[in-house]
Amino acid sequence: MTASVPHHLAASLAAGVIVVSLIVGAKAEDASPWQVDSHSQVRLMAGSRSGPVMLGGIAFQLQPGWHTYWRNPGDSGVPPRFDFSKSDNVEAVTVLWPAPKKFEDGAGGQSLGYVKHVVMPLRVVAKDAGKPVTLRAAISYAVCEKLCIPVEAQAELAFTSVASTEDAALTAALDTVPKPATLGDPNPLTIRDVKRDGKNVLVDVVAPDGGDPSLFVEGPTPEWALPVPKLQAHSPAGVKRFEFELDGLPPGASADGAALKLTLVGADKAYEFNVNLN
Repeated sequence: MTASVPHHLAASLAAGVIVVSLIVGAKAEDASPWQVDSHSQVRLMAGSRSGPVMLGGIAFQLQPGWHTYWRNPGDSGVPPRFDFSKSDNVEAVTVLWPAPKKFEDGAGGQSLGYVKHVVMPLRVVAKDAGKPVTLRAAISYAVCEKLCIPVEAQAELAFTSVASTEDAALTAALDTVPKPATLGDPNPLTIRDVKRDGKNVLVDVVAPDGGDPSLFVEGPTPEWALPVPKLQAHSPAGVKRFEFELDGLPPGASADGAALKLTLVGADKAYEFNVNLN
């Protein structure tokens, strides 16, 4: 199976592709060795095996000044791609994406992604809970500073531990994944309202005093390339108003009734809101 992630135009890519591979035997290890390239390293993590649904992870370490991308890379960049189709006794793998950071892309836009270190949790479903499970991942991602360098890696790891040494790290990684929410939830950080004003969409956010939240938007299909919402200089009383233009729609697509995913990121909490655009 191949994890579905959106397509976006890549930023300038350095010539050539760094290819790294990691093929390790199915041993009783809770994490594969780090596979190191020139600016990053990656490995698989396995949580405890206690039933047909298991928690795993893909960990990235990035050199200072370098970054990689979220599932929606923003104004430029390429999202990581994962292929788990060569795994043994695996029915499905779901990638859970931690809340991203926002940074300048060097071309006047903003990119979304990760710096330093990130663990992307994996929800792994076994075909047969009574048989061995080995996860094999083909991982394609870009590491970027001023230019982007594409990297490809292959990793293999068996889920064998009744009590994994990586459980605490994987649980911590789960806490960084935005939680489902609905408009107007009584959280200190929430979206109060979403309304359309012609070609613009206005999103009113409530945040704790002194908070400086970020807002990201995704369309109903990977072909949508909506811009990163911007905070208005003067918002209505009691809210922080973000605005984005309905730009980057696929040919023939209509914004009427479109299902949008809004990700609201605060200092220590993040939420996802699914809304239909009126």
